Order: sequence, then structure tokens, then C-alpha cells
Amino acid sequence: MRGVLTEQHERVHFNLAKIKKFGITFELPVEPDLALQYKKGVPIQVRDIVKAGHIYSDAQKGLLATEADLKKVFGTTDMITVAEKLLKEGELQLTQQQREKMREEKKRKIITMIAINAVDPQSRLPHPPHRIEAAMEQARVRIDEFQSAEEQIDDIIKALRPILPIRFETKKLHLHVPALQAGRAYGAIKNIAHPNNEQWHDDGSFSCDIEIPAGIEADVYEKLNKATNSEIQIEPR
Repeated sequence: MRGVLTEQHERVHFNLAKIKKFGITFELPVEPDLALQYKKGVPIQVRDIVKAGHIYSDAQKGLLATEADLKKVFGTTDMITVAEKLLKEGELQLTQQQREKMREEKKRKIITMIAINAVDPQSRLPHPPHRIEAAMEQARVRIDEFQSAEEQIDDIIKALRPILPIRFETKKLHLHVPALQAGRAYGAIKNIAHPNNEQWHDDGSFSCDIEIPAGIEADVYEKLNKATNSEIQIEPR
């Protein structure tokens, strides 16, 4: 059975969930923001995402997928069941504005990751975010809006190294907290890094070792001093 699409064509053209199996194309007009959240694992009702009551073989032309094709590929003609599979497994076609927004958010996350975890090998100081961003522009780094920041960062670092000297470095610190501050400090330490070699001493004081990204060393000192009224002892290892 084939029919004519009744939704606004300009929205359908941009906002589709699409999949091709066994040489057959299936398209579903969707609310793009909700569809994107759904693909990220946010619990949203599929009925709230779909913008049409049918699955299409060509949404722009208004051609419905046949029941035979739906049964062959998905094992059912139930629209919601097919829509769930199409949303989870298919490609989400977004507007240019949405793609640009996603790329910008991913870019900011990558810049933050580099600023926190990397240092200049000569000065051993972290690069400020504006310097990292300028180097990314100079290197013409391309951000993939659908790929995670973690998956992209190795290639981005390779592209930046000819322009910006970068080395990923960690710092090991030994902490000793007096008894009066130990209880409150323990929670602050665990929020920063996993404590190793923990020891509660007879006088009620606490000591441990932590390993942190070199780029956040100054921030860690500030947080720990604030949590202990500057009574903590911090020794680099």
C-alpha cells in the first residue's frame, strides 16, 4: 500500500530517521531533538518522537513502505515496533543548525579534555583553552558530531602536535590530613581521584596517594586546601 505524505515537506526533508536493509530504504519523520536524545539512551516514548503515522520508503515523495517489505525486514508491520528499531539502528538526519550545535558542544568537550590532561613538555604547564582552540583552527581540525570526544581525541592530538607541543602527563601526590579535617577531606579526595595506599593512623589522621592529570594540579591544590582549611600536607611523588 502506498500513500501521500501529509506532513510539511520542509520538516520531513531534514528531520528523518533512515535505514537501508536488503536494498530497501525505510524513512520515518521525527522530532529531531527528541530522536537524538533517544539515540543517546534517554528514556523517551517513541510516540512522542515520530511525526507521522507511517513508515515511508521515500518521505520526500510521500511514498509509504509496503507491508510486505516491513514484514520481510522487521518481521512486523506494527508502526511503533518498526519505529523503535529504525530509531535505534538507523541514521538520524539532522538540520544544519543541529549539526553545528553538536559539533560545537563536542569541540568544547575536546578542548576541556586536552586542557585538563595535557601540558606543554617544556614548561610542563597546561595549555589554556583559547590556545588549544586557536591551534585546532590552524590545523583545520574537523569535529565529527556523531563520534564521541574520546574516540576522536587521539587523531586530534596528532593533528595539533606540529603546531602545539603537547604531552599527556599525570602527577602523583601523597596526602596527609590531620585528624580534625580527615573526615571532611576524605570525601573531597574521593571526588578528585581514587585514593591509593589509604592509611588511618592512631592519632586519627589520614594519608593516601592519588594520581591526577597534570593540567588540574593547581585546581586540586585549591580544592584540597579549601576542604581542610589549608591544613593538608601535599607532597609530589
